[in-house]
Amino acid sequence: MVQPGGGMPDMQQILQQAQQMQEQLVSAQQELAATEVTGTSGGGLVTATVTGGLELKNLTIDPQVVDPDDTETLADLVVAAVRDATSNAQKLTEEKLGPLAGGLGGGMPDLGNFGLPGH
Repeated sequence: MVQPGGGMPDMQQILQQAQQMQEQLVSAQQELAATEVTGTSGGGLVTATVTGGLELKNLTIDPQVVDPDDTETLADLVVAAVRDATSNAQKLTEEKLGPLAGGLGGGMPDLGNFGLPGH
């Protein structure tokens, strides 16, 4: 990173840019933690809501899918809805943090290392 004319790069400017990027990343992470995303299964019979921080916030089950003799199907639908919601939250995270994380010289950070509440 040599500036034109052979001079050294301005370290203060580089540090300032890094600080701004860090602040943007923290702000985006906080916004994501508060954002809720849904996922469904069974044609909408089961709906799961998770935060951008991957915390399960709500689970809605249509009564018509509740069969005491077939709890396995209900369990499968719940798992599928939570997976769908989690996948949607991860896509949102990649869209929101991808450019910022890339600007810090790394790829997408591991979702477990965001330092968000609940992690």
